[in-house]
Amino acid sequence: MRLIVILLVACSALTQPLASQAPPAPAAQTPAPPDAAAGTPAPQRIGSMSELMVDIIYPMSDAIFYVTTREPTNDVEWNALRGKALMLAESANLLMMPGRARDQDRWMADAKLLLDVGTAAFRAARRKDLKALEDLNDQLYLSCTTCHMHYRANYGRRPAPEPPR
Repeated sequence: MRLIVILLVACSALTQPLASQAPPAPAAQTPAPPDAAAGTPAPQRIGSMSELMVDIIYPMSDAIFYVTTREPTNDVEWNALRGKALMLAESANLLMMPGRARDQDRWMADAKLLLDVGTAAFRAARRKDLKALEDLNDQLYLSCTTCHMHYRANYGRRPAPEPPR
């Protein structure tokens, strides 16, 4: 019984100073998003929308659009195509990230079209399935044009002809 009393007193004495100390003041930081874990950096946009399109999405989609005229013939070429298909799929995630998504409805639905076709292209390239990649062309084209119709001003419309002078 004495041993229990001694242990209780010792525990009480050891925890007393810790409980009475004030917690350290938090360092000034930019508030993290509510769903971010402590210490996890938030995604940041690096390039503009135009740079994302011109430097990543267009060249990667061209690899799929022109797969029959640039047919991979060896493992190195298939690996390169698989990487391009993966970058195409992942670029859809970049389009959906906070600060880049224009809205949570139509924009996200349009980006999801790219995510779906990019994922299918990645899987087909991983299987080295040229026919499956070729069959994705219409779906990829629809993904691109659907978004452009919604978010690019005057997309698909010819400019009015200039009056003669």
